[in-house]
Amino acid sequence: MARTVPLPGFGAAAVGFDTPFEMLEACHERVQRSLDLLQRLTGYLHTHACDDSARQAARDVLRYFDIAAPLHHEDEERHVFPLLLERGTAEVAAIVRQLQGDHVRMEAHWQAARVLLQALAQGELERWNAQDEAVLAQFAQGYDAHIRSEEEVVYPAARALLEPQALQAMGQEMRQRRGAMA
Repeated sequence: MARTVPLPGFGAAAVGFDTPFEMLEACHERVQRSLDLLQRLTGYLHTHACDDSARQAARDVLRYFDIAAPLHHEDEERHVFPLLLERGTAEVAAIVRQLQGDHVRMEAHWQAARVLLQALAQGELERWNAQDEAVLAQFAQGYDAHIRSEEEVVYPAARALLEPQALQAMGQEMRQRRGAMA
């Protein structure tokens, strides 16, 4: 068995490419932490001037949703969703189709939120107005239900259908796409 390559920022040795579903769930934790940071940043700007820590927080949110989140969605679109659309129950397939639509909407909402975060991070904007905050809130909305559907329904259904060799191949492909060493 391949040695576990832990995700940066996670101390648990079990979170790695040889346990791909645990890795996907760990990514959900990172999504939540990044969204929490965005919410704290928004609140901070209500009472503080934009400073280096605010700009760094904006850069941190940008980095996660520009790099890790698209890889995570691609993992699901390549390895989890097709399997369930082909071999899952009708109920699970309907949830998968909803999640696929969520991914499209999340990407569109991210592009709008990204403009605001980038402007703040680069010092082009000092604070957000109510309309900007509505754009950021729209981006953050829906993640809770999306993650809950994946962790409570979709991932368990996919795990039940995947043979150990397919699970190992899934982890290897995820590792290769990220350029990680085995």
